[in-house]
Amino acid sequence: MPVLNWIAKDKVINHDKDLPFRVLKPNKKLSIGNNDGNLIIQGDNLEALKSLMPFYYNKVKCIYIDPPYNTGNDKWIYSDRVNAPQIKSWLNKVVGAEGEDLCRHDKWLCMMYPRLKLLRDLLKQDGAIFVSIDDNEQHNLRMVMDELFGEKNFVSNIIWQKKYTQSNDAKHFSNTHDFVVVYAKNKDLFKLNLLNRTGAQNARYLNPDNDPRGVWMTQPLHAKSGNSKSFEYTFRNGRKWVPPNGTFPRFSIESLKKAEEENRIWFGAAGTAVPRLKKYLSDMKEGVISKTIWLYDEVGSNDDARRQLKAIFPENPFDTPKPVGLIKRIVEIASGEDDIVLDSFAGSGTTGQAVLELNKVSGNRKFVLVELEKNIAEDITSERLRRVISGYKGSEFDTGTGGSFEYLDLNGELFDSNGFINPKAEYEDLASYIFYTETNSYVDLKGIRNPFIGSVKDINYYLIFNDQDKNILDEKVAKSLASDEQSIIYADKCLVDDEQLGELNIIFKQIPYELKKY
Repeated sequence: MPVLNWIAKDKVINHDKDLPFRVLKPNKKLSIGNNDGNLIIQGDNLEALKSLMPFYYNKVKCIYIDPPYNTGNDKWIYSDRVNAPQIKSWLNKVVGAEGEDLCRHDKWLCMMYPRLKLLRDLLKQDGAIFVSIDDNEQHNLRMVMDELFGEKNFVSNIIWQKKYTQSNDAKHFSNTHDFVVVYAKNKDLFKLNLLNRTGAQNARYLNPDNDPRGVWMTQPLHAKSGNSKSFEYTFRNGRKWVPPNGTFPRFSIESLKKAEEENRIWFGAAGTAVPRLKKYLSDMKEGVISKTIWLYDEVGSNDDARRQLKAIFPENPFDTPKPVGLIKRIVEIASGEDDIVLDSFAGSGTTGQAVLELNKVSGNRKFVLVELEKNIAEDITSERLRRVISGYKGSEFDTGTGGSFEYLDLNGELFDSNGFINPKAEYEDLASYIFYTETNSYVDLKGIRNPFIGSVKDINYYLIFNDQDKNILDEKVAKSLASDEQSIIYADKCLVDDEQLGELNIIFKQIPYELKKY
């Protein structure tokens, strides 16, 4: 398989392995409701994705990302301009002096490669990733994803009609579409859901002959390519049928005979039309297979996206949002009602709104959003979803979708790139990690009282952690922490026997000084 090379590729191929595991710290002021699994993470998505790995490895069903298109005008943190401080800082750290020679395509690829690698590892075996892109990097993206996901796991290159107006001032062509590139983690396991049938599609089925089997439409008896000079069939009414020139029969003589016996051949209301086969709505699948061209009137356009955001923010603070309908289409066909949906270039938060709106109708999907820019994450991404949850004037769900989310900041390094605990890790950081692994929820840091971490469902969690290898659960400490409720206590060593632990309703667990490798 051909492989794409670029300057400094060798520096970023394993960059994801060099990243430490940072702590995800709850920000209660920016969160809303009781945590039910929805997350907004503010910080560099490279570090955020690595920090999600212990909790979400191989668990995400559907990933949608809308990365910078790299047009030369994008205002993204890894800027197209060689002298931009952000790109110089990152490249100098990761690439070194070689970064001085990078063109904007090299920089884009350096930025994308390790992120796509982490996203691949977060996907479930039957999951898929959808990437919005345009002509500037679509060809490079395909090559990189062939390398990371495997060429055999390419699913489709969807064309999305982003605008419906024609630009007569365009130099060559009026650009009206973008792409959505789709790869599966394992194409043999990935299955797309059917789309709901529309009223217009169902309206094509009629019942002019009062057939007791219900409404139907017709299908030609011939296919539109090929040739068959010798085929001929005579119906019981004496009509002879041969495929038109340049076509061939869809059905064998035996199949046509059976269809005629079942009264599934239609000659028109007057009985003189070209014969066609009846197809009953009751025999059709419950839904329809998605096409590879998504029109604006089906999933929305750029203009629709701006109107949708303006309805939430009258000042319309975001230049290039995606329409909610586009993301809803992706989530509908690529995930189940209880799956996790991840967007690591969250922007204005469209993916979160799409999940909330779908859940309002049916389901309990979870979203995980990552946004780099602090002001966007606080003032737009999270605020948009707060208003969607509560309701806003003109909304389809004007009373609000309901739901909640936890807002998280990236905190200090808990584990290094090899998975060993940072000797300088804060007590609260390790306590937060342990609490999440036990309860699948983030602890309120204000409630931590060393050695007490927190409680969930009448279970109390404790961490004895002062100096590594010197954290001991002895009889005195055990009795001081015991209660009528179940207690789970983490320490380095336990000097209390199992029988006495049982009498005290205590379960002892070893402090996790090392993560499993990913």
